[in-house]
Amino acid sequence: MANGSSHMQKITTNLWFDTQAKEAAEFYTSTFSDSKIINSSIIHGSPSGDVDILTVELMGREFTLISAGPLFKLNPSISFLVGCRTKEEVDELWQSLSAGGTALMELGSYPFSERYGWIQDRYGVSWQIMFMGDREILQSIIPTLMFVGDVSGKAEGAVNFYASVFNDAKVGDIMRYEKGDEPEEEGTIKHARVVLEGQEFAAMDSARMHDFAFNEAISLVVSCDSQAEVDHHWDLLSAVSESEQCGWLKDKYGVSWQIVPNALDRMMADEDQEKVARVTEAFLKMKKLDIAELEAAYANDK
Repeated sequence: MANGSSHMQKITTNLWFDTQAKEAAEFYTSTFSDSKIINSSIIHGSPSGDVDILTVELMGREFTLISAGPLFKLNPSISFLVGCRTKEEVDELWQSLSAGGTALMELGSYPFSERYGWIQDRYGVSWQIMFMGDREILQSIIPTLMFVGDVSGKAEGAVNFYASVFNDAKVGDIMRYEKGDEPEEEGTIKHARVVLEGQEFAAMDSARMHDFAFNEAISLVVSCDSQAEVDHHWDLLSAVSESEQCGWLKDKYGVSWQIVPNALDRMMADEDQEKVARVTEAFLKMKKLDIAELEAAYANDK
């Protein structure tokens, strides 16, 4: 689903809510510094009915929030690591995000940070709030993928795979589990960095028992300039044919992506609601998005 943004970020994160996208957008933009709602719109006639869709900037990072019904439930398989310059900032964020939420790791001192906590907030979104000390903060919010269950132990393969899909990509520092870290398997990923199109992501394995897995509630949106670029990402990433719908796909690890041409955002931002309705009807029938077909629907060129 298009987010109508200016696409300074090549890859953005999409958060799926039942009905609370607007409320969550207001909460997050009031909680995080350097944050604002960029735009808000409604897509009419989707399988979920009318869908609220908001683009927000949180600490300089772009997110899309949609209210699209109770189909998918947010869980900690993808969390967001927030790097803080001071312990006071950690405490303030924790206080705000923990109201009505659930602590996954209590706020406290850990070997890797003097002040850290992992919280699932009232909407189901998971945040790791960390005091960074003297460490450089290159990116204030880092999406962190946790490989559990059937894909536990596959984090290293995943970061190398993602680095192979994107042109501007680099695998960074890797920390591994050691002997004695049971139930974690020695040599699997404790924490790994990967930079994709100038944006930092993190990955970790966890062999512990978890009652969740990757799902469509959090997807990564890739903004494409051309049909060739759409085709490239779609062909390399899509691994589950039954999950292909309206530009959405699922990769071999279960992570959901949306491969979206920038042209769709331009069309969906048009003030002519008849054009928007035709484009919406067209893309809802597609699996991989076809720019030429979308342009034809936009122009009413049957």
